[in-house]
Amino acid sequence: MLDADIAGCFNTIAHAPLLAKLQTFPFLRRTIKAWLKAGVLEDGVFAPTEAGTPQGGCISPLLANVALHGMERAVQEGYALKQHTTKPILVRYADDLVVLYPTREGIEQAKGVLQRWLAKMGLELKPSKTRICHTLEPVEEHPAGFDFLGFNVRQYRVGASRSGRSHGKRLGFKTLIRPSTAAVKRHRHALHQLVVTSLGLTQEALIGQLNPRIRGWSNYYRHVVSKQVLTDCDYQLFPVLLRWATRRHPRKSATWRVRRYWHTRTENHWCFATAEGIRLIKHAAVPIRRHVLVRGDASPYDGNLLYWARRLQQQHSLTRGSTLGKLLARQQGTCGYCGLYFLDDALIEIDHWIPRSLGGDDRLSNLRALHRHCHDQRHAAWQVGGSPDNDPSSRGAA
Repeated sequence: MLDADIAGCFNTIAHAPLLAKLQTFPFLRRTIKAWLKAGVLEDGVFAPTEAGTPQGGCISPLLANVALHGMERAVQEGYALKQHTTKPILVRYADDLVVLYPTREGIEQAKGVLQRWLAKMGLELKPSKTRICHTLEPVEEHPAGFDFLGFNVRQYRVGASRSGRSHGKRLGFKTLIRPSTAAVKRHRHALHQLVVTSLGLTQEALIGQLNPRIRGWSNYYRHVVSKQVLTDCDYQLFPVLLRWATRRHPRKSATWRVRRYWHTRTENHWCFATAEGIRLIKHAAVPIRRHVLVRGDASPYDGNLLYWARRLQQQHSLTRGSTLGKLLARQQGTCGYCGLYFLDDALIEIDHWIPRSLGGDDRLSNLRALHRHCHDQRHAAWQVGGSPDNDPSSRGAA
């Protein structure tokens, strides 16, 4: 595979081919051209902008994607292919990209096509961040696997019982995606710096600073093989917090500091928490949920609501012991109140047929999945009618 990066993408995009690719009406083209040619005034010195898009401009990411649109098709069409031969696969996010193909000769050829295509847009590959490597075996000085967007993608040789399969045949290896080593180091360093510079904060304020970072980072990696990494992050954070407590109370004993800042909870023993119950969340507490790949030709706007409902049902069923996944499977991906399909970004809540205030329980037979707004409408109707019999969903309920 080719692991590549475009050198100075936003600063070196040629204006003429970019404007030609917009395919819009003349007035809007002239407006965008004026934005691109406006120049930069810094400290009273004017510098013209002969290439590139405005740094920090809200339209710059869109213009960059327009400029790079068609790269995948160019790599595949400009490839010398025989009939039934595998085509190269290009994956791009902003200016980072990877090209995958079974042979090194194919990757070298795809690299040449890619360089010629980028040259027409005034761009080039960055040599220091462009390399050819293999996902299973080391290549020259490059180790096996590659890093992409904070993830490490690599294949490992395994026995027949754990081997991946392709068209029913055992491959002899298994592909694992993990958080990259560099991303883990950056995250640990950021947490360490935050704790070190927060000596004057109270425990509650420190927890308020740490929790969003821990939750956001863990959620980003919750879809890959990251349980061991998340557990290690918790293990590495404990001595940092212990030093923070020691610096705040240097004359107190270790036992006193531990009893002051660490408390035992029934569901989570030995947690960094206040006496009022405000606690630090753990990386490993975020559940692992495998990502369900979106079909290449699917779009939320194509009207195929059944596909998105089934995808959402599959996505939740992958969470071990998920009550919502069981409800979606029983309801066939539809709302128990309005009967419409759930879309992939729908806000779903679990409702009780008979409220607990009226003697209802949490058994699956007494639960159903509803849209959030349907849930609100149902309870509003109950408050007006005062009885479950006035619930519109009770008429002809599944």
